[in-house]
Amino acid sequence: MPPSYLALVMGSLLVLGYLSGSALGALLVCRCAGVRDPRLAGSCNPGFSNVLRLYGTRLALATLALDAAKGMPVLLVAQAQGLPPWAQGLVGLAVLLGHSYPPWHHFRGGKAVASAFGLLLVLAPGVALVSAACWVLLAWRVRTASVASLASATLAPLVSLWLSPDYAGVIIIFAILVVVRHAWNIRRLGRGGEKALSTDSAREDD
Repeated sequence: MPPSYLALVMGSLLVLGYLSGSALGALLVCRCAGVRDPRLAGSCNPGFSNVLRLYGTRLALATLALDAAKGMPVLLVAQAQGLPPWAQGLVGLAVLLGHSYPPWHHFRGGKAVASAFGLLLVLAPGVALVSAACWVLLAWRVRTASVASLASATLAPLVSLWLSPDYAGVIIIFAILVVVRHAWNIRRLGRGGEKALSTDSAREDD
């Protein structure tokens, strides 16, 4: 691929990735359902966990599906163009940055867990499924979404070394972003103040 064409493709996909990532599933779902903006209640975070806490399973699953799927098309285009793993990773990172720092919402977005899961389904399906199983198991056992998310983010790079070594570097970057987005939760965990997933006042959203 000629360098000029690669630069054009990469530039276009990075912009499209960021813009697609900035469409927050929680806001779209709640507006369509005619319910209150999730940023104004519960943990005030526009993510799957807060929607689950506020409005139940149906809207939460719709949020999860939208946030997981929104980055897939641009990443599939990157793969169809034959971009190398590092370039695909940059496109995926643009999606996660759009979700975490959307320009339309004062750069206050979600914590990128669901979006990262969707990207992993395209890049490394085995890693995505193992990480999802880890999240579900821990969320069920400890009832704390932040613990489940942090554990899954830590596990994903390790599993990628075994199942998808070509994307290990990419997945490490995704995991670092997820951990950084959970910095507030990590501080709460250190103080023993992180509450159960089913508690309205909990603050651990994805």
